[in-house]
Amino acid sequence: MKRATFCSDPAKASSCANGSVRRASRRLGQIYDEAFLPCGLKATQYSLLSQIARSGQPKMRDLAQVLVMDLSALGHTLKPLVRDGLVELQVDEADRRSRRVLLTEAGHLKYCEARKISERVSQVFDKTFGVEETVKLREALDFIASEDFARSLLNELQSSEA
Repeated sequence: MKRATFCSDPAKASSCANGSVRRASRRLGQIYDEAFLPCGLKATQYSLLSQIARSGQPKMRDLAQVLVMDLSALGHTLKPLVRDGLVELQVDEADRRSRRVLLTEAGHLKYCEARKISERVSQVFDKTFGVEETVKLREALDFIASEDFARSLLNELQSSEA
């Protein structure tokens, strides 16, 4: 497989980090959506199932925070998974105002099926993009998604406006 090359033309490279990250996210989402067609999931749904599987029985608020989503967007994304019997919402016994998100048995099986596809796409991504570059990219994106980065960037923006 031919390895992809980076854009070296500054005129074609984006000067806006937000635009670049969103374009890359849409492109990667399209690739994963196509890869997940055989199991009937979208990339966003797989991400949800994956996070629920890693978290056990997370509260909706905690799941939304980890995924950097607001509660209404999370609820909207969960609806088809609940409808299809892959996920169940239960009232939290310790805090009846909260709901917990659980994988059903069917959800766990679907997650395992989709995880194999995800692992294959990740292997091809690593091969195409480069293993070292992939590690650096994930580290950078995880940092950008962190609360610390958001707080720091917003504080800097507010102080530079003053």
